[in-house]
Amino acid sequence: MRVLINCERSGVICRAFRVKGHEAYSCDLEPREDGDRNTHIQANGLDIAYLRTWDLMIAHPPCQHLAVSGARWFKDKFFEQQRAIRFFMALAEAPIPKICIENPVSIMSSIWRKPDQIIQPWQFGHPEAKKTCLWLKGLPKLVHTNVLKPRGDNPNRGWDNQTPSGQNKIGPSPERAQQRAKTYEGIAQAMADQWGEELEINEPEDRQDLIDFGRSDGYGESYSERNT
Repeated sequence: MRVLINCERSGVICRAFRVKGHEAYSCDLEPREDGDRNTHIQANGLDIAYLRTWDLMIAHPPCQHLAVSGARWFKDKFFEQQRAIRFFMALAEAPIPKICIENPVSIMSSIWRKPDQIIQPWQFGHPEAKKTCLWLKGLPKLVHTNVLKPRGDNPNRGWDNQTPSGQNKIGPSPERAQQRAKTYEGIAQAMADQWGEELEINEPEDRQDLIDFGRSDGYGESYSERNT
Protein backbone atom coordinates (compact mmCIF):
# COMPACT_ATOMS: atom_id res chain seq x y z
CA MET A 1 0.00 0.00 0.00
CA ARG A 2 1.28 3.47 -0.87
CA VAL A 3 1.12 5.65 2.23
CA LEU A 4 1.73 9.40 2.66
CA ILE A 5 2.32 10.81 6.15
CA ASN A 6 1.77 14.50 5.56
CA CYS A 7 3.22 17.24 7.77
CA GLU A 8 5.42 14.74 9.59
CA ARG A 9 9.01 15.57 10.57
CA SER A 10 9.55 12.90 13.22
CA GLY A 11 9.16 9.93 10.88
CA VAL A 12 7.46 7.89 13.62
CA ILE A 13 4.40 6.86 11.60
CA CYS A 14 6.36 6.50 8.38
CA ARG A 15 8.76 4.04 10.00
CA ALA A 16 5.88 2.03 11.52
CA PHE A 17 4.32 1.51 8.09
CA ARG A 18 7.69 0.76 6.49
CA VAL A 19 8.35 -2.02 8.99
CA LYS A 20 5.02 -3.58 8.01
CA GLY A 21 6.11 -3.62 4.38
CA HIS A 22 4.28 -0.58 3.04
CA GLU A 23 5.69 1.94 0.62
CA ALA A 24 5.43 4.86 3.05
CA TYR A 25 6.81 8.39 2.86
CA SER A 26 6.76 11.28 5.29
CA CYS A 27 6.37 14.78 3.84
CA ASP A 28 7.06 18.26 5.16
CA LEU A 29 8.69 21.50 4.03
CA GLU A 30 11.35 20.88 6.69
CA PRO A 31 13.89 18.02 6.72
CA ARG A 32 13.09 14.96 8.79
CA GLU A 33 14.46 14.95 12.33
CA ASP A 34 16.43 11.74 11.83
CA GLY A 35 18.05 13.04 8.64
CA ASP A 36 16.41 10.41 6.43
CA ARG A 37 16.38 11.53 2.79
CA ASN A 38 15.24 8.27 1.21
CA THR A 39 11.71 8.06 2.65
CA HIS A 40 11.08 11.75 3.33
CA ILE A 41 9.73 14.17 0.73
CA GLN A 42 10.74 17.73 1.53
CA ALA A 43 8.07 19.57 -0.40
CA ASN A 44 4.67 21.21 -0.36
CA GLY A 45 2.37 18.60 1.20
CA LEU A 46 -0.65 19.61 -0.86
CA ASP A 47 1.23 19.22 -4.12
CA ILE A 48 2.37 15.74 -3.10
CA ALA A 49 -1.14 14.73 -1.97
CA TYR A 50 -2.82 15.96 -5.15
CA LEU A 51 -0.24 15.25 -7.85
CA ARG A 52 0.69 11.69 -6.88
CA THR A 53 -1.38 8.53 -6.36
CA TRP A 54 -1.79 7.30 -2.78
CA ASP A 55 -3.83 4.60 -1.07
CA LEU A 56 -3.72 6.17 2.39
CA MET A 57 -2.82 9.56 3.81
CA ILE A 58 -2.38 10.40 7.48
CA ALA A 59 -2.06 14.16 7.84
CA HIS A 60 -1.17 16.43 10.73
CA PRO A 61 -2.14 19.95 9.63
CA PRO A 62 -0.71 22.74 11.81
CA CYS A 63 -2.96 23.43 14.77
CA GLN A 64 -1.59 26.65 16.28
CA HIS A 65 -4.39 28.75 14.74
CA LEU A 66 -7.12 26.10 15.16
CA ALA A 67 -6.76 24.51 18.61
CA VAL A 68 -9.32 25.72 21.15
CA SER A 69 -6.54 25.94 23.73
CA GLY A 70 -5.48 29.15 21.97
CA ALA A 71 -8.98 30.62 21.62
CA ARG A 72 -8.11 33.81 23.52
CA TRP A 73 -5.81 34.83 20.65
CA PHE A 74 -8.22 34.06 17.79
CA LYS A 75 -9.44 37.66 17.52
CA ASP A 76 -5.92 38.81 16.64
CA LYS A 77 -5.19 36.30 13.88
CA PHE A 78 -8.22 36.11 11.61
CA PHE A 79 -6.29 35.80 8.36
CA GLU A 80 -3.84 33.23 9.74
CA GLN A 81 -6.78 31.17 10.94
CA GLN A 82 -8.51 31.32 7.58
CA ARG A 83 -5.37 30.04 5.87
CA ALA A 84 -5.10 27.23 8.40
CA ILE A 85 -8.72 26.23 7.77
CA ARG A 86 -8.16 26.17 4.00
CA PHE A 87 -5.04 24.05 4.41
CA PHE A 88 -6.86 21.60 6.70
CA MET A 89 -9.79 21.27 4.32
CA ALA A 90 -7.58 20.90 1.25
CA LEU A 91 -5.94 17.90 2.92
CA ALA A 92 -9.30 16.46 3.96
CA GLU A 93 -10.62 16.76 0.38
CA ALA A 94 -7.57 15.22 -1.32
CA PRO A 95 -8.39 12.53 -3.93
CA ILE A 96 -7.17 9.67 -1.74
CA PRO A 97 -9.50 6.77 -0.78
CA LYS A 98 -8.33 6.47 2.83
CA ILE A 99 -7.57 9.56 4.89
CA CYS A 100 -6.95 10.32 8.56
CA ILE A 101 -6.66 13.95 9.61
CA GLU A 102 -5.18 14.32 13.11
CA ASN A 103 -5.47 17.45 15.27
CA PRO A 104 -6.12 18.42 18.88
CA VAL A 105 -9.56 19.62 19.92
CA SER A 106 -10.13 22.50 17.54
CA ILE A 107 -12.60 24.79 15.83
CA MET A 108 -12.80 22.31 12.93
CA SER A 109 -15.36 20.34 14.96
CA SER A 110 -17.82 23.20 14.44
CA ILE A 111 -16.56 24.65 11.15
CA TRP A 112 -16.50 21.29 9.36
CA ARG A 113 -17.74 18.33 11.42
CA LYS A 114 -17.06 16.53 14.66
CA PRO A 115 -14.17 14.04 14.63
CA ASP A 116 -14.92 10.37 14.15
CA GLN A 117 -12.76 9.43 17.13
CA ILE A 118 -10.88 11.01 20.03
CA ILE A 119 -7.92 9.05 21.33
CA GLN A 120 -5.39 9.33 24.16
CA PRO A 121 -1.80 8.02 24.43
CA TRP A 122 -2.75 6.10 27.59
CA GLN A 123 -5.08 3.97 25.46
CA PHE A 124 -2.04 2.74 23.50
CA GLY A 125 0.48 1.97 26.24
CA HIS A 126 1.89 5.43 27.04
CA PRO A 127 1.26 6.79 30.58
CA GLU A 128 0.54 10.27 29.23
CA ALA A 129 -2.49 12.38 28.32
CA LYS A 130 -3.00 14.24 25.05
CA LYS A 131 -6.52 14.38 23.64
CA THR A 132 -6.24 13.85 19.89
CA CYS A 133 -9.05 14.04 17.34
CA LEU A 134 -9.19 11.86 14.24
CA TRP A 135 -11.29 12.68 11.20
CA LEU A 136 -11.54 9.49 9.14
CA LYS A 137 -12.41 8.69 5.53
CA GLY A 138 -12.56 5.06 4.44
CA LEU A 139 -10.94 3.90 7.69
CA PRO A 140 -12.27 2.17 10.83
CA LYS A 141 -11.76 3.65 14.26
CA LEU A 142 -8.57 2.63 16.00
CA VAL A 143 -8.96 -0.14 18.56
CA HIS A 144 -7.22 0.59 21.86
CA THR A 145 -4.21 -1.69 22.29
CA ASN A 146 -3.02 -1.19 25.89
CA VAL A 147 -5.22 0.89 28.19
CA LEU A 148 -3.41 2.25 31.26
CA LYS A 149 -4.72 3.84 34.46
CA PRO A 150 -3.61 7.20 35.92
CA ARG A 151 -2.09 7.71 39.33
CA GLY A 152 -5.08 8.50 41.52
CA ASP A 153 -8.78 8.59 40.71
CA ASN A 154 -8.93 11.54 38.28
CA PRO A 155 -8.65 10.32 34.65
CA ASN A 156 -7.69 13.85 33.55
CA ARG A 157 -4.65 14.02 35.85
CA GLY A 158 -1.94 11.77 37.19
CA TRP A 159 -0.13 11.16 33.90
CA ASP A 160 3.63 11.34 33.36
CA ASN A 161 3.49 14.42 31.14
CA GLN A 162 1.32 16.45 33.54
CA THR A 163 1.89 18.66 36.55
CA PRO A 164 -0.27 18.04 39.65
CA SER A 165 -2.73 20.65 38.32
CA GLY A 166 -3.10 18.79 35.02
CA GLN A 167 -0.97 21.14 32.89
CA ASN A 168 1.60 19.88 30.40
CA LYS A 169 5.12 19.70 31.83
CA ILE A 170 6.82 20.93 28.66
CA GLY A 171 7.72 24.56 29.27
CA PRO A 172 7.87 27.36 26.67
CA SER A 173 10.70 26.91 24.18
CA PRO A 174 11.34 27.07 20.43
CA GLU A 175 11.05 23.27 20.34
CA ARG A 176 7.83 23.01 22.36
CA ALA A 177 5.46 22.80 19.37
CA GLN A 178 7.46 20.08 17.62
CA GLN A 179 7.90 18.11 20.84
CA ARG A 180 4.17 18.10 21.48
CA ALA A 181 3.34 17.33 17.84
CA LYS A 182 5.35 14.10 17.73
CA THR A 183 3.16 11.01 17.41
CA TYR A 184 3.43 8.41 20.15
CA GLU A 185 4.99 5.13 19.05
CA GLY A 186 2.04 3.09 20.35
CA ILE A 187 -0.44 5.10 18.28
CA ALA A 188 1.75 4.87 15.18
CA GLN A 189 2.01 1.11 15.63
CA ALA A 190 -1.76 0.78 15.98
CA MET A 191 -2.26 2.75 12.76
CA ALA A 192 0.18 0.54 10.86
CA ASP A 193 -1.26 -2.68 12.31
CA GLN A 194 -4.93 -1.84 11.92
CA TRP A 195 -5.04 0.28 8.77
CA GLY A 196 -2.87 -1.82 6.54
CA GLU A 197 -1.98 -5.37 5.71
CA GLU A 198 1.46 -6.93 5.64
CA LEU A 199 3.07 -6.50 2.24
CA GLU A 200 6.54 -6.91 0.84
CA ILE A 201 8.19 -3.62 0.05
CA ASN A 202 8.00 -3.08 -3.68
CA GLU A 203 9.53 0.29 -4.48
CA PRO A 204 8.03 2.03 -7.53
CA GLU A 205 10.22 2.91 -10.45
CA ASP A 206 9.67 6.62 -9.80
CA ARG A 207 10.73 6.46 -6.13
CA GLN A 208 13.74 8.74 -6.62
CA ASP A 209 11.68 11.19 -8.67
CA LEU A 210 9.24 11.34 -5.77
CA ILE A 211 12.01 12.05 -3.24
CA ASP A 212 13.63 14.62 -5.54
CA PHE A 213 10.30 16.34 -6.19
CA GLY A 214 10.82 18.94 -3.48
CA ARG A 215 14.58 19.30 -3.47
CA SER A 216 14.88 22.10 -6.02
CA ASP A 217 15.81 25.46 -4.54
CA GLY A 218 12.93 27.57 -3.31
CA TYR A 219 10.30 24.90 -3.84
CA GLY A 220 7.17 24.72 -1.74
CA GLU A 221 6.48 28.39 -1.09
CA SER A 222 2.75 28.33 -1.95
CA TYR A 223 1.55 26.36 1.08
CA SER A 224 3.61 25.90 4.20
CA GLU A 225 2.61 24.33 7.49
CA ARG A 226 4.94 26.88 9.04
CA ASN A 227 2.88 29.80 7.70
CA THR A 228 -0.69 28.61 8.24
